[in-house]
Amino acid sequence: MDGLLVFGRTGQVAQELARLAPGAIFMGRDQADLTDPAACGRIIAQTDCRAVINAAAYTAVDKAETDADTARLVNAEAPAAMAQAAATKGVPFLHVSTDYVFDGSGDLPRDTDAPTAPLGVYGATKLAGEQGVEAAGGQWAIMRTSWVFSSHGANFVKTMLRLGAERDHLTIVADQIGGPTPARDIAAALLVMAGQMIADPAKGGLYHFAGAPDASWADFAREIFDQRGLNCEVVDIPSSDYPTPARRPLNSRLDCSRISKDFGIARPDWRAGLAQVLTNVKESS
Repeated sequence: MDGLLVFGRTGQVAQELARLAPGAIFMGRDQADLTDPAACGRIIAQTDCRAVINAAAYTAVDKAETDADTARLVNAEAPAAMAQAAATKGVPFLHVSTDYVFDGSGDLPRDTDAPTAPLGVYGATKLAGEQGVEAAGGQWAIMRTSWVFSSHGANFVKTMLRLGAERDHLTIVADQIGGPTPARDIAAALLVMAGQMIADPAKGGLYHFAGAPDASWADFAREIFDQRGLNCEVVDIPSSDYPTPARRPLNSRLDCSRISKDFGIARPDWRAGLAQVLTNVKESS
């Protein structure tokens, strides 16, 4: 897509955007200091673009508990400044958020209007970023997604491939349920949204987008091992057996009906996305 400005270059979604939209302008951290929100805003003001996607974030969930200031700059203040600059410029601004804005209670999918209650610093800063984007005015869209994976970067799939080849069994959390989401599908959805928002200034808002069907981390691991042919048994454990500095939401199910209704974007089958990721990993190794 011509005229697209993307914040992010090395992250999973940004790399997939680069594959799908090679003509876009990508701003890595060497060019866009996300801890300097005003500088990020100036980049938008000075760039000839038709739409902006923020695919950059502070995603170290556990580290954020002790590095809250940096997380807030990157996840909250920078997106707000970007959105304000995009609004001033009169171009659509798209921002990627997370299921961590919810507390994970219950067992039903959360719709976009469900009350938010983040459990930790990461979720709180991402929620503040959403609020900053919305408050900036202009034309904006926020995509909350979950459990992102791809053939590059650090993610659950690559960790399971490494450990599954080394061990005959693994204990995996089974009481956290969500939608694993291929980064490539996120990137494709963002491009569809950006194109439609450029064409129709009335389009935008808050959306959920996650892979289907919903699964536990243990289910996800089993599918990885089955598709790769690894003989590694998965033993289900509760989250209480695997304590982390930041609490994870148990229920990360997302109701994705609004993005389907407004943009015609359906939930992707993450198992098909996983097959492609495993092929890419095998080819790259």
